[in-house]
Amino acid sequence: MNFKWILFDADETLFHFDAYEGLKLMFSRFGISFSQDDFAHYQLVNKPLWVDYQDGKITAQELQHTRFESWAHKLEVTTAELNSAFLTAMADICAPLPGAKELLDFLKGKVQLGIITNGFTELQQIRLERTGLAEHFSTLVISEQVGVAKPDRGIFEHAFMQMGNPDKRDVLMVGDNPHSDILGGNNVGISTCWLNAIGLPTPDGVKPCYQVSSLNELHSMLKTHY
Repeated sequence: MNFKWILFDADETLFHFDAYEGLKLMFSRFGISFSQDDFAHYQLVNKPLWVDYQDGKITAQELQHTRFESWAHKLEVTTAELNSAFLTAMADICAPLPGAKELLDFLKGKVQLGIITNGFTELQQIRLERTGLAEHFSTLVISEQVGVAKPDRGIFEHAFMQMGNPDKRDVLMVGDNPHSDILGGNNVGISTCWLNAIGLPTPDGVKPCYQVSSLNELHSMLKTHY
């Protein structure tokens, strides 16, 4: 595991992403009480949109518009206003996952660090700044800016260009999503580490080189090599 570059996913890899709490906070600012039932209905719309986004069938803007379309109509605001308010709320409640800061502090100066995320621009940079982690990363690649999402090869190739086209044997991708993070890494020939916090079975066709249940476990593994 003597890598020169370690790339991380953002949501649920480095940061908690509690969409329900974020939506509750956002809607409270509109004077609306948002329930678990409301969240379940939202997810019926939202989850398939994320699959379509990762598969390249819709754009980031289409996802952001469609997921809030019904609520925008009810509140007589634009979907853009709701989407921005949601990302602001998510930034307000953001917190690194256990072990994230310690791991990144340990790796800083030993390897080059980057982020490749399918999350949205409005949240990513502010969250890195607020948590004091921005300075750890020399590369930040956001699907909304690139125009393609993981697992598409294009977003990884874009990252490699930013990184100075390193030898792929020197690159490790760490992420919680076996489809976007691990399959994406498999597709471009880099090593992968699946952060599998709840012990899910490995999906067919996905081949992580390493598997850990926490960032602390990854930290322990890397300590023996750096």
